[in-house]
Amino acid sequence: MIRDSHARPIGIVALIIFFAAGTLISFLAGVSLLFPSGTLNEIWRLNPHGHEGLLRIGGWAVVLLLAASASCASAAVGLFKRTRWGHIMAIVLIGINLLSDIVNTVSGIEPRAIVGIPIALLIILYLFKQRVRNYFAQRTQRVNNSSPD
Repeated sequence: MIRDSHARPIGIVALIIFFAAGTLISFLAGVSLLFPSGTLNEIWRLNPHGHEGLLRIGGWAVVLLLAASASCASAAVGLFKRTRWGHIMAIVLIGINLLSDIVNTVSGIEPRAIVGIPIALLIILYLFKQRVRNYFAQRTQRVNNSSPD
């Protein structure tokens, strides 16, 4: 049996919090588009350009935001439960964010997105570190070793 003596790395804790916040923010943004005259509409003061873009998409914007919320929730739960799929989900979501930041920066749609590029790269590099991969692999091995044959 493999000993599981490693505490959850602080970087994983930070990512769980990050994805939990993403869950809440994207959910509230989606709800605010469903009910545009509600109190939640005030959140768009933070990003009026993004609000305009989402309004142009129409009803699909709500679907997109709720899908983002569900994806972030899934990544947060997977990381919290220390699952391999949670680790992969986190890499994929940060990768999508990285590509989005690159496209937004290069196309000139949102030049400020350049700030997210090095951050996303650093998070992806962190998630690919051997110590982090081992953290998730140990949990998988422990579960596989303890299952009855």
